[in-house]
Amino acid sequence: VSNIHQNKQADVVALVYNFVDTLSHARTDVEVIRELASDDNAYRRVTATWFEGSPLRKALKWAAENGFKVVLTTDHGTVNVNKATKVVGTRDLTTNLRVKNGNGMSYQGKHSFVVKSPEKIGLPKHHIVDEYIFALNDHFYAYPNNFNHYVKYYRNTYQHGGVSLEELIIPYVVLDAK
Repeated sequence: VSNIHQNKQADVVALVYNFVDTLSHARTDVEVIRELASDDNAYRRVTATWFEGSPLRKALKWAAENGFKVVLTTDHGTVNVNKATKVVGTRDLTTNLRVKNGNGMSYQGKHSFVVKSPEKIGLPKHHIVDEYIFALNDHFYAYPNNFNHYVKYYRNTYQHGGVSLEELIIPYVVLDAK
């Protein structure tokens, strides 16, 4: 962002800015962030406060002043997870809290979108009996061993990888200079 002025003659400039994603992960791992962004409204306020003085805002202002059209988007959405659902499987299950891939999994079907033939929807199939499960709504997967620890640690955190509208619909806005 600090070198954006060097791109004044470029037809297209792409910037990747990970602050919001980093903040959502920090909300899981850092107690101070968890307190500052204790719910959805507080999370939005923290993000807005950061944005006001951010290099990203300065870059957007520079782009507007120099007549650039800006397309602002994200690579995925997130969902605030609050309910754990148990999953059991082999050690090679994926680590994501919202999606699991493997074979021989045991899970609660009512909290999962199940894909038994991943190749039919364009997902990779590593073994003959591979399947995918995606957590629904505000659920996340936790293993039975240390279940209560995982529930306490991940409840009320932002996660991605599931199939909720919040995670799948990719918003964007086109900003034209005045």
